[in-house]
Amino acid sequence: MYTYAKSLPPSSRIFSGFRKRFFTSTSTLLQQSTKKPETLTCTLSHVRGPSTPPLLTKTIGQIVDEQAERRPDDIVFVVPFQNTRKTYAQFKADVDATAAGLLHLGLQKGDRVGIWGPNSYEWLLTQYATAKAGLIMVNVNPQYKAHELEYCLKKVQIKVLIGATTKECLDVLDKVVPNLVIPKKSSKIPDLETVVLISDNKNQTPAGDSRFFHEILQDYGREDLSKLERNAKQVTPNDPVNIQFTSGTTGNPKGATLSHQNILNNGYFGGITLGFDKEKTILCSPVPLYHCFGCVLGSLMTVVHGSTLVIPAPRFDAEATLKAIDGEKCTFLYGVPTMYTDQIYHPNFAKYNTKTLRGGFMSGAPCPVELVRTVKQKLGMRDIIVGYGMTETSPLVLLSKLGDPEECCTQTVGTALHHTEVRIANETDQVVPVGTRGEVQVKGFPVMLGYWQDESKTNEFFTPTGWARTGDIGIMQENGYGKIVGRMKDTIIRGGENVFPAEIENCLHEHPAVAEVYIVGVPDRRLGEEICCWIRLKKEVSEEELKKFCRDNLARFKVPKYFVYVDSKQSFPLTVTGKVQKFKMREQSLKLLKLDDDKMEYAL
Repeated sequence: MYTYAKSLPPSSRIFSGFRKRFFTSTSTLLQQSTKKPETLTCTLSHVRGPSTPPLLTKTIGQIVDEQAERRPDDIVFVVPFQNTRKTYAQFKADVDATAAGLLHLGLQKGDRVGIWGPNSYEWLLTQYATAKAGLIMVNVNPQYKAHELEYCLKKVQIKVLIGATTKECLDVLDKVVPNLVIPKKSSKIPDLETVVLISDNKNQTPAGDSRFFHEILQDYGREDLSKLERNAKQVTPNDPVNIQFTSGTTGNPKGATLSHQNILNNGYFGGITLGFDKEKTILCSPVPLYHCFGCVLGSLMTVVHGSTLVIPAPRFDAEATLKAIDGEKCTFLYGVPTMYTDQIYHPNFAKYNTKTLRGGFMSGAPCPVELVRTVKQKLGMRDIIVGYGMTETSPLVLLSKLGDPEECCTQTVGTALHHTEVRIANETDQVVPVGTRGEVQVKGFPVMLGYWQDESKTNEFFTPTGWARTGDIGIMQENGYGKIVGRMKDTIIRGGENVFPAEIENCLHEHPAVAEVYIVGVPDRRLGEEICCWIRLKKEVSEEELKKFCRDNLARFKVPKYFVYVDSKQSFPLTVTGKVQKFKMREQSLKLLKLDDDKMEYAL
């Protein structure tokens, strides 16, 4: 699969085979960029996004330089909790200093730099400095425990780890690198050379072999700047620039490797769909930067369109988000459904003015009809945009549009992004008729280069003809808009009947007493699996009434047997990005419901 050419740098050698095989569809789409977008009524579940405007063929570093020259005095980033407000010119200067400082540490083009911590201005600087210097940034989940951090450091051969000085991060880091003294010969972390800590205390002395981030901004010379200039000229759009570890419930995380072309164009075309190209946008994004939602759709979309990004807090904080919207007069808001819910039902909601918001993007979990309507009404938005994607697709592949009818935003996840093909396929990878369930498969520029140094998993991810397998079950409508009805691994098989959790969730969200709901499967000796409903209520309602509501609107085999109630003071098991962790719900359900675990293998 791989083509190893000694003339290429190591990172390029690893993925040269991927480029040859999987970028064919992107090249074809580029050749077709002069054609008019097709207006289709689909009979088969296969849709192509618009082929104009053409794909960007630039690097992230080039975009930073161009925007600093085009709009030097415009504000690009506002980070209230760090009292930071940067213009495009100031940001470019900081990016160049950070990049030169990283090269001063001895890093070479293609080396990996890990970023491990909550949202901060330093996180943003690392993202753009590594890209400009020809390095590869590795997003490390700030909630990782010691063994998970150790795995990531070793898996992608991280040479420099930039970490936060929160107690949680320092406690974990001390277990991996005791006293911050990096061992000369270590089988656990053989490649790590430097730890850089993000600290506001400039009078503090770094421990062990660590450095402080503010030192990196100052500790470089002319040779480092010359090296930066040379590296920046050598970087190509197809070079890997970012590794993001996919979160899974089985095995170790996989390193999805993304190129400049992948993520820059995803931000570019996503922004066009959201209207960032038509009017000045001040985006409030409380989602974590370590995730594609934050670093691509938030950060990169902002820079490529010359907009402003406001990051309200290190981690999601509902009131801090409302305060930022009010104080900065934000015009667009990001979030997963739970984030929107926490804001509109916050006890201090009425204190803040959100009427400057023209729209919002809601993704990361199913977006219930009632929630979308309530959010638009309470926040004063004209539009709620919904979308679908995954880390391996940079992330967006489907997106609704400004001005779409409400049903497009509440009953679908949109249609294909520019220069992207999406199809629904059966078990033999054949396209199915519209209205038929199947796996969502993707082709085009968003698809990753591959999993870092994991040929087997990469081969599993692609069909023989180069389509990316998402593992999600979808249905396509005649207008080319798609629905996600579940995960292939989440499907509940109850007495031989396939049950798709999203269908039950959407049904229960229509009940006036239901605020939030998630469906999981639990083992059952007679039927194999039974349906368990985790639910948060707006007002009191009996379990029997909820079951009757399901019976009235769904087939009987889809009615939940078990209910687990989550009150307003509790939270569902969540990832750092705000996504629910259904595998944890399954595990906790066994204990709460006192069920046997002898058939729990399906959920692990």
